[in-house]
Amino acid sequence: MSRIDELIAEHCPDGVLYPRLSEVARIRNGKDYKHLQEGSIPVYGSGGIMTYVDSAAYDKPSVLIPRKGSLSKLYYVDQPFWTVDTIFYTEVFDLISPKFFYYYLLTQRLEELNQAGGVPSLTQSVLNELRIPLPPMPVQLEIVRILDAMTSLQAELQAELQAELAARRSQYECYRDSLLSFNDAGTPPVRWMTLDELCNVTMGEFVKKTLQADSFEFPVYNGGATPTGYYSKSNAPENSVVISARGSIGVVNFVPSKSWIGNSCFLVRVKDADLDNRFMYHFLKKSEPELYSRRTVGTLPALNMKPVKDFLVPVPTLDEQQRIVEILDNFDALVNDISIGLPAEIKARRQQYEYYRDQLLSFKELAA
Repeated sequence: MSRIDELIAEHCPDGVLYPRLSEVARIRNGKDYKHLQEGSIPVYGSGGIMTYVDSAAYDKPSVLIPRKGSLSKLYYVDQPFWTVDTIFYTEVFDLISPKFFYYYLLTQRLEELNQAGGVPSLTQSVLNELRIPLPPMPVQLEIVRILDAMTSLQAELQAELQAELAARRSQYECYRDSLLSFNDAGTPPVRWMTLDELCNVTMGEFVKKTLQADSFEFPVYNGGATPTGYYSKSNAPENSVVISARGSIGVVNFVPSKSWIGNSCFLVRVKDADLDNRFMYHFLKKSEPELYSRRTVGTLPALNMKPVKDFLVPVPTLDEQQRIVEILDNFDALVNDISIGLPAEIKARRQQYEYYRDQLLSFKELAA
């Protein structure tokens, strides 16, 4: 029998109470900090620490809960702090350990309580109705001790795996750059042609966010590698190459399915039969720094159409292109695909930790 089992058998063999959150903690709103002076006290927003000031809103252990934005990104703070209006702080009552309260809230997937159609948001009224297990304090403290140790070990392992993954990605980029370096002395010689000669280069089209819905079929891309929403129509065929024109300027992505490409991106579609679409993607991905260097400068930097169309792309034989693509696709999957290799191991370790954490924080409810 584990120490937790012994404590539960001793202190709460018939189950535990599940009071509402409002019965174990009081939720407080954050507020503006701009009237304060610089100092050593952190100011938290929903994204983490924003700045440091000379006054604290609260100086006891607390769980910070985002009100808007990244709703699942909770913070446990045991030093004086200030919070802005995008994040709640909690005054935790004596009957529950603040750290136990924090760990339990992590299991509740608060992002699923979103109360808005635009920027994700939470309300005090919804949070106050959450039911929180209240085992006796010895049980709470033992669970906190175990989870603190597990969290520390998990963080160390994740750091090691992330460092190894970063090294693998660096190795991949060096190998990719070597494979995609060509000169006129090659055998057979390589043709260099502009994107405009090889491809149709067009600007994406605007789509109103209010017209996007998860029930639609076509993902909407606006420069990132992941969709920003879904739309009822598509303007890009399968296996399209996209270059970001604003925001993350010059970032290149490969879009595998029919999609809608927003007006912050260029859509690049191969028209030359001698150019492999995937080869072009790998070469442009390698060339992101050069694409970025062609941006305009000013208040709102952007990448314009002409420098994109004038960008030179090597065209080796089709067999050579496909050989390079096969090598790079396999290598790329090993360092980036979350279903295999190190990314899969990192994901599995995180899921394993979350499973055991959730098991530790599951209790039989005391019968009324």
